[in-house]
Amino acid sequence: MKFLMFLSEALVPLVIFYIVGFGVLSKRPVFDDFINGAKDGMKTVAGILPTLIGLMTAVGVLRASGFLDVLSKLLTKPAGLLFLPAPVVPVILIRLISNSAAIGLVLDIFKRYGTDSYIGMVTSIIMSCTETLFYCLSVYFGTVKIRKTRYALTGSLIATFAGIAASVVLSRILV
Repeated sequence: MKFLMFLSEALVPLVIFYIVGFGVLSKRPVFDDFINGAKDGMKTVAGILPTLIGLMTAVGVLRASGFLDVLSKLLTKPAGLLFLPAPVVPVILIRLISNSAAIGLVLDIFKRYGTDSYIGMVTSIIMSCTETLFYCLSVYFGTVKIRKTRYALTGSLIATFAGIAASVVLSRILV
């Protein structure tokens, strides 16, 4: 375990020194390359900012309007058939859009049910097995101006459902 801790602490500085050293040995203008990369990064941020604001607003509206609560109540019985606890349903729905909002819901679940409970375990594994797919798809495809995503959404949803199924199975085994 000590070796892993050492490796995790040393890896980032080693990578930075490697990149800078490689640039210097290749006689590249390392600082100029860094500045150009930062400029390109700022352009990317400016390009995706409207999408980010729209997603954040949508999550706020869903939570404040009560629509999320109504949708969660409607999905409680089908979720129960899949051994999915009802309090986890809102986390799954919000996780598709926003990680930070989902973390807020996860913390509420941890306070109410505990981290070692079945509900807490399912929630934890869902957070690690799923992705904010609508956020990622909109940001990544929006950045490169792709309008037709073909099978990206379908594949992402299948992977998300696989992650949810894995979380239920693993939680039932571990608890």
